[in-house]
Amino acid sequence: MKLVFARSGVATAAVAIALAAPAAAQEVAAGSAPVAAQEQRGAEIVVTAQKREERLQDVPVAVSVVSGDLIAQQGGINLESAQYLVPTLNFRKAGTSINQSLFLRGVGTSTFSIAGEPSVSTVVDGVVYSRAGEAFSDLVDIERIEVLRGPQGTLFGKNASAGVINIVSKKPGDTFSGYAEGGFFFGNGNEYRARAAVDVPLGEHVATRVTGFYSDYDGNLFNEASNVDRRVNGFKRWGVRGILVADPTPDLTITLIGDYRRANDDCCAEVIGTTPTNLAAQVLPTAKGDETRRIRQNLVTATNEESYGGSLQIDATLGANTVTSITAWRRYDNEEIRDGDWLDQPYANAGLNELHDFGPQVGKTFTQELRLTSPTGGLIEYVGGLFYSWADTERTFRRDVTVCAPNGDSLTTCDASGVTVTRPTGTATFGSTFKNLAAFGRFTVNLSDRLRLLGGIRFTHDQLNVFHSRQTALAGAGIQPNFDQGVYDRYLELVAGGVAPTTAQTQAVAASNGVPFTAKTTNDNWSGMAGAQFDLSRNHTVYATWTRGYKGPAYNIFYNLTGTGTNVIEPETVDSYEAGIKNTLFDGQLVLNIAGYYAKYDNFQANNPDVVAGVLVTRFTNAGEISTRGAELDLIWNPATDVSISGGLAYTDAHVDQFRQPTGTVTGVIEAGTRLPYAPEWKASLAGDWRIRTGGAIDLGLNAQASWQSEQISQFDASEAIRAATTIGDYALVDAGLSLIDPQDRFRIAFQVKNLFDQSFAASITSGGPGGSYRYIIPREADRYFGVNGRFNF
Repeated sequence: MKLVFARSGVATAAVAIALAAPAAAQEVAAGSAPVAAQEQRGAEIVVTAQKREERLQDVPVAVSVVSGDLIAQQGGINLESAQYLVPTLNFRKAGTSINQSLFLRGVGTSTFSIAGEPSVSTVVDGVVYSRAGEAFSDLVDIERIEVLRGPQGTLFGKNASAGVINIVSKKPGDTFSGYAEGGFFFGNGNEYRARAAVDVPLGEHVATRVTGFYSDYDGNLFNEASNVDRRVNGFKRWGVRGILVADPTPDLTITLIGDYRRANDDCCAEVIGTTPTNLAAQVLPTAKGDETRRIRQNLVTATNEESYGGSLQIDATLGANTVTSITAWRRYDNEEIRDGDWLDQPYANAGLNELHDFGPQVGKTFTQELRLTSPTGGLIEYVGGLFYSWADTERTFRRDVTVCAPNGDSLTTCDASGVTVTRPTGTATFGSTFKNLAAFGRFTVNLSDRLRLLGGIRFTHDQLNVFHSRQTALAGAGIQPNFDQGVYDRYLELVAGGVAPTTAQTQAVAASNGVPFTAKTTNDNWSGMAGAQFDLSRNHTVYATWTRGYKGPAYNIFYNLTGTGTNVIEPETVDSYEAGIKNTLFDGQLVLNIAGYYAKYDNFQANNPDVVAGVLVTRFTNAGEISTRGAELDLIWNPATDVSISGGLAYTDAHVDQFRQPTGTVTGVIEAGTRLPYAPEWKASLAGDWRIRTGGAIDLGLNAQASWQSEQISQFDASEAIRAATTIGDYALVDAGLSLIDPQDRFRIAFQVKNLFDQSFAASITSGGPGGSYRYIIPREADRYFGVNGRFNF
């Protein structure tokens, strides 16, 4: 990994796997020089995990803090990379970013529905992102990432039933300064990176910071199709962000943030990792499990994204309190292009049709938060406020299929003589509008200097409106017939008359009227928390809490919607119990935190596999009751000047307690005790960093990081055989780096190797490939590659 030496005031430590010495999380200029390492040892990490600045060791929540410099240092560019730094964080990779998911303590939401929300909330500079996919953009010029484990609904709202990822950008400094850096990575496809930031003061009380980035990566797979013949699974991305901070008076701070990003990713094509039982085996590259790196697909699976927005934060002193207003508006457009047959062309044999998906999506979000924060140190400390959110998303999804009538048992292309070709297609337009209004309060009663009582409450009102209309020009394999309000009304009539749901769906198509199906649901909820915290000493704190978490209602609105899938998906709730001890030892040289937890979820919202029109799909349902329990250990140790050792260990037991079978599904019931997907039982990380001050013209930096996790299930399925076939085996990754550093930190050249021992693994394994085969998504980190990066500070 490339070395980024800690600068004064930057939170370069991570209580859960940091790579540099801890320091307070304050804003500094982009090119500021570091303080002496002796001054950094023992410094305290400041976070905003409870919407006020607090010492990390005083926060009665299990929190991992990872600095943006650490993310860059280990070569990562997004939250997918952060999963190797936080043992309780896991990432589900999918063919498009809108279908990717985060999991904390084994709990997350995987859904293709446009009317479902994540269980792990992502907050960027105080703004809640309504769709998790938008948060998977490049992490450039980030001050820190705070990973709050367990339900955080009291302060962060309804889509935080499993936790929160709180991302904080670097703020402007008060002098003209900046940096520019460029990198080249090779060995697994070539990547070029460029990043820069500059601080420009506009006066005594106004400062600005502008950040830009560009990256271009070839990809880690090779597509052998004759019309492609190149590497895929890469990306081309660029963006810019501007931050203005004004302090016109001592009692008023105004922060204005705007950003724009474009991403053109030909990611993430699925390789066929097992040999099909049909003739597809003759036209696909040799299957090698998670070592497969070649595909043969005539449509390049891709995701094109554009996102932009802005926020205005006003912090004003009102007596002894602080009033904060955060107003934000965002737009997030995503276009999915997917090869769903995984072949280079259609063939005139059963099961070898061509299936291509195209799904542009437009999303807009407006949020407003108003809160009042008390000063610290009094008998009662509190944070309270109001929150409003409006999130509107609309998608047009087209599925094109090419079907060739069989011509004997041999493999025949569709352009052969005597082959009949039909091209059924269907287009669905659907959308959702989430409206959320909440009032919340969080308080601490300081009974003494050492004992505190904790409490909080939140009232939430949700309204969800959805619509769906599908028009099919020609029905056929993989294509669902028309669905709209006319079809739905007739379906209800037939079912009420005693007709079986599957038969009713077929008969109701004749009533199609082109009017979109619409539905609406509302829900009110009370959630909150209670607990106690006791300081054994300033450096040793114990706490115990109970938390009630909540995630709002949903619908399963996606292309394949039929009458059986129109029901409301009930809200998800959780009761979580956590106890922990936070320790700071040896004058701050060693931080050692331990937490244990148990959480039980009711009406757990999850995807369940099903077959619709002969195509494997998923139904988003209330899967039933699940629970997760475990223990976590986080540490960082600075035994000597310029030396840091850090690590984390997590044990997670997340499994089904009682499964609820979806209405009309062809799948069975998942047995009690079945492990949840993306919930490895064990996960660990260990890192070391050493800056060698030579006294000469160049200092040296040595660093290494290792992460390991036990096996995890990829597909949540009732079939034990499918769960076994889609289990990702245990794997370990080791990264190492060497840096040449200017003693004054004016420049740095870093050399790194990722995945030193070339450990291959899959990020996802799914059933449903041709001929009963399994589809693998192979991440970039599954191969060894190298990099060199240069940075100049001014």
